[in-house]
Amino acid sequence: MRHLLTSTALIFWAGAALAQDAALLLGTERYETLGRLSRGTEILEAADELRGLGFEVFALPNGRAGSTADIARDWLERVPEANRLVVALSGRFATDGARSWFLTAEAEGPGLLNPGAAALPVEGVLRALAEAPGRSLLLIAVEPDGSNSFDPWVGEGLGALEIPQGVTVLTGSPRAVARFMQGPLAEPRGDLSAAIREAEELEAQGYLPRARIFMPERPEAPTAATPEADPAAEAALWRGTVALGTIEAYRDYLARYPRGANAEAAEAAIAEIIAEPDRDARLAEEAIGLSRDQRRDIQRSLSLLDFNTRGIDGIFGPGTRQAISNWQQQNGFSQTSYLTPEQISRIDAQAARRAAELEAEAERQREQAARADRSFWDETGARGDEPGLRAYLDRYPDGLFAETAADRLALIEEEKRRAAQAEDRAAWDRAREADTIEAYRDYQRAYPEGSFKEEAEAKIAALRQEVAQSDARAAAEQVERDLGLNALTARLVEQRLDAQGLEPGEVDGSFDEATRRAIRRYQRAREIEATGYLDEATVVRLLADSVTDIVNP
Repeated sequence: MRHLLTSTALIFWAGAALAQDAALLLGTERYETLGRLSRGTEILEAADELRGLGFEVFALPNGRAGSTADIARDWLERVPEANRLVVALSGRFATDGARSWFLTAEAEGPGLLNPGAAALPVEGVLRALAEAPGRSLLLIAVEPDGSNSFDPWVGEGLGALEIPQGVTVLTGSPRAVARFMQGPLAEPRGDLSAAIREAEELEAQGYLPRARIFMPERPEAPTAATPEADPAAEAALWRGTVALGTIEAYRDYLARYPRGANAEAAEAAIAEIIAEPDRDARLAEEAIGLSRDQRRDIQRSLSLLDFNTRGIDGIFGPGTRQAISNWQQQNGFSQTSYLTPEQISRIDAQAARRAAELEAEAERQREQAARADRSFWDETGARGDEPGLRAYLDRYPDGLFAETAADRLALIEEEKRRAAQAEDRAAWDRAREADTIEAYRDYQRAYPEGSFKEEAEAKIAALRQEVAQSDARAAAEQVERDLGLNALTARLVEQRLDAQGLEPGEVDGSFDEATRRAIRRYQRAREIEATGYLDEATVVRLLADSVTDIVNP
C-alpha cells in the first residue's frame, strides 16, 4: 500500500507542466467500518465550477488509501507551477490534539503512535499550500458524531491547526462547505474576504485580508473535457472483481472507477465482507460440497465427542455451528464455525477412536453384567422352582436367561392348571382373559390360597409397573419418532444389535418386542436410560462404527 502525504516530506517537480490553478477535492461518505457520513461527497459537485474557472481539478469520492495517495501525488506535482491552490477535504478526521488526519474510506482506527497508511495528514496539506501564500485555500467539511474513539489519546475530529502564513482555512459542515464552494467561491472576480464574512456557517482561520479577489474571470475557451472511461474495460474489470470476491479486488475497482457503474455494488460488497469476518472460511467450506448425509456424519461424530449439535439432521444450524466452534477452540483452530477438509478428517478420526474406547468400555461392562446375571441365575432360576424363576425375572427381565425362565414358569403354570380344581382354574382363566389389576384381585379374594396365587401377585405387580411406565414409554416413543428414521436406518440398527449378539429378532426394519428387548440390553450395557426405544445418544453410539468416511476433496 502506498504511503500518503506527510508533513515533513514534499517533492517538487520542475519543468514541463504549464502554470495552471490546481484543486484537490477528496470527499468520503461511505466508510467501511466508521459508518456513513451524510453529504460527505457533496463538495465534489463543485468540480465543474472550478474547471470552468481554469482549475485543473483532482477529485476522488470515497477514496481508499492507495487511490487517495495517487491523486494527492498527482495534485502535488502541480503545486510548484500553480498560481492558485484549493484543497477541500470532506469526511471523518482524527486528532491527538496537536495533529490531525483525514481518514480514507478503509480507515479503521488510527492510534497515537501509528496513524496508519489510510490517513492523510492535514499538516502535510497545509505545508503544500504554504507554497502559494495569499493564493491558497483549505476547506474542511467535518461533522463528527462523537461515536468514534480510536484509542485513549486519539479521537474523532480536528485538533488545533498550525496554519502557515498566507493560507486561509475554512471549516464547517459538509453541506455548508459544499454550498460555499458552489456559490461564493465560484464567483469570478468575487471578493472572497467579504464572502467569508457573510458565511455564518463557516469558521475562518489563517490569512484573512480585508478584501481579496481570489477567482479569475471565467475563461472564454472551455477547458478540455475529462476523457470518459471505457465501458468495456470497466465491465471486464468488474467481472474479474466479482470473480475474486475479495475486499482488495473491490477496492481496486473503486480506485480505478470511483464513479463507475458498479461503484454502489462494490461499496455494498465491501460492507458485506467486513460484516462477516469469517466469510473466507464459509466460502471454503461451501467449496467442499458436503452432502446432507456427510453433514449428518459430522454431527454424529461431534455428538460422540460430547459437542452438542442439537440434532442430527444434516442441517448446520446455530447448534452445529456452536459445536464446531467449541471443537475448534479445543483443538487449536480459529473459531470460525466453518470446517476445512483437514478438520473434517480430524473429527472423523477422533470420533472413530472415541467410538472404539466407548465400545471397549461397554464390552467390559457387558461382561461384568453377564457374570452378575449368570451368578444370580445360578442362585435363583437355575434351581427350577417357581420362587427362584420369578426372583430372576424380577431382577433381570431382559437377562440372559429371561426367555428360559419365562418358558419354565409357563410350564409350571400349565401344571398348576392341570392340578387345580375346575372352579379355581376357571376363575384364573377369567382373570387372565381380562388381564387387569382388578380381575386378578377378584381372583385373590375368591381364592386367597388358590393354585395361581403367586401368578396373580406377579401379574398385579407387572401391571402396576406398566401403568407407572406408560408416560415414560409414550415420551420415549415420541423421541424415537422425532428422529425420523427410515427403513434403511432401522435395518442398520437391527444389524448392529444382531452383530453384538443381542438377539433383536428378524432383521427386517420393523421393531418388535425382541428388538425392543435388544435395545434395552444395549442401553443398559452403555449406561443409557433403558427405554427400549431409540434416542439420539443411542443412535450415535450404535452407529458409531458404521459412519461413512468423508473423503477429503
